[in-house]
Amino acid sequence: MRWDIFCRVIDNHGDAGVGWRVAAELGARGEQVRLWLDDVSMLPWMAPQGAPGVEVIPWTGALPPAEPGDVVVEAFGCDPPEAFVARMAARPRAPVWLNLEYLSAEPYVERSHGLPSPVMSGPGAGLTKHFFYPGFTPRTGGLLRERDLGERRAAFDRGAWLAQRGIPADGSQVISLFCYEPPALPQLLDQLAAQARITHLLVTPGRAAAAVRALGAGDRGSLRLHWLPWLSQRAYDELLWSCDLNFVRGEDSFVRGLLAAAPSVWQIYPQDDSAHHAKLLAFLDWLQPPADLRDFVLAWNGVVPGALPPPDLAAWAATARLAQGRVEALPELATELLRFAAGHGRI
Repeated sequence: MRWDIFCRVIDNHGDAGVGWRVAAELGARGEQVRLWLDDVSMLPWMAPQGAPGVEVIPWTGALPPAEPGDVVVEAFGCDPPEAFVARMAARPRAPVWLNLEYLSAEPYVERSHGLPSPVMSGPGAGLTKHFFYPGFTPRTGGLLRERDLGERRAAFDRGAWLAQRGIPADGSQVISLFCYEPPALPQLLDQLAAQARITHLLVTPGRAAAAVRALGAGDRGSLRLHWLPWLSQRAYDELLWSCDLNFVRGEDSFVRGLLAAAPSVWQIYPQDDSAHHAKLLAFLDWLQPPADLRDFVLAWNGVVPGALPPPDLAAWAATARLAQGRVEALPELATELLRFAAGHGRI
């Protein structure tokens, strides 16, 4: 089938990351995909090699005279351009129209997944879009897992990856940091510096690096800082596989952290009305972590006050392995998109 995926970039790692990953996996399965992005500035480092079957179209200025494909996906509720919707409505058989929603473990996801939403006004009047929800139960769209993920993970050499970055195999711990500006960041750095075991903290560029530098942080005590370059999506997977603990943020890296089978601490995208608190608590209920990991995640996100509990990486690793198994038993997102689109046909 021919797919049009529309994505507006709010956080250029999460929104564009999800949009690109979905487009690339559909392309890998023989689909023809046009990815419409209103900001393509991150793609040279996020996906430097491109992907077979995927064409990126900058979604700015005048709309190119493109005929809609068989399936139109609007990511995260962004509305396709009215002129494009009018072309959808003008086709003898309208495309399948899907609204790919944000990921959540909240109960409404099961109730809402797959529901139709008739369009009552505007250029798309008379069409129907359907809600498509990723999620953590079999009655959702599941989570995206590339078909070659297991093969890549099995072939990965962690020792060689660390050695290339000057990190010795001497029993020190390795932690990746991808975050916004968590209030507990100074606590974390102090905690890592004060412990007996050497910690190599691999800091991702952008907001995480800026937050660490704003604190005037440097090597001290047991803490060793490493400043990473921008990483492609596949290189970021390798980073996660190499670490004893991963701090992840947003949506895309959150799912990759679960798939890495290593302990991860999620910083959810903060919202002004604290609506993200309910989403975070719902995920923790699904994860069923040890009490100290739950408390750590809540403190890291500023949901509750208090100090960060000392990480118990052995117990957290057991939770991570169980979570990976549960994720891999879920529906797979690209497969479910294909199944849903084929099952609904075209109007």
